[in-house]
Amino acid sequence: MTGPRRVVDHERVVVGACRFFLRNATVEMDRLAASLAISRATLYRVVHTRDGLLGDVLWRLGDRLLTTARRSRLRGGVDGVLEVTRLFTAQLRAAGPFRAFLLAEPETAARVLFNAAGGVHARAVAAQREILAEAGAWPADQLDQLAFLYVRIVESALYAELFGSRGVDLALAERAARALLTP
Repeated sequence: MTGPRRVVDHERVVVGACRFFLRNATVEMDRLAASLAISRATLYRVVHTRDGLLGDVLWRLGDRLLTTARRSRLRGGVDGVLEVTRLFTAQLRAAGPFRAFLLAEPETAARVLFNAAGGVHARAVAAQREILAEAGAWPADQLDQLAFLYVRIVESALYAELFGSRGVDLALAERAARALLTP
């Protein structure tokens, strides 16, 4: 005889996965399912793929940092956009579980961060578009392209090791981002 069926929704799984990630610098589906008191099959029925769940986790945690950076912004225009990026990247680089994940699972990290499977890149571009719109320095019809290019510059500096590079100096990346945003 089995116990009562446990009902779990996507939000509860993502919250539990965020806690798991912060403790373990990864998401192990078997252990996560056990921590949520659900079966592995139920977990996959709710989230479909580990990459998708990791994308939701990384975005949820990253969006918190981005929100903090946006609220801390003191400047407007191009300088305000760059200030948000500086604050965000400093917080992200200091996030121990995230850095450990990048080192331990670089292929998974690249897939989740840059491909549609994880959805992180698309959400980052949408958030950057909002930041650019708030600054009000560019025509609305250019915001999507500017946001995409801006995010790619930042990603190149933040995740150089995932692209097979030794690293990109953040100051150099900021100069490239400023050049992109300067009319």
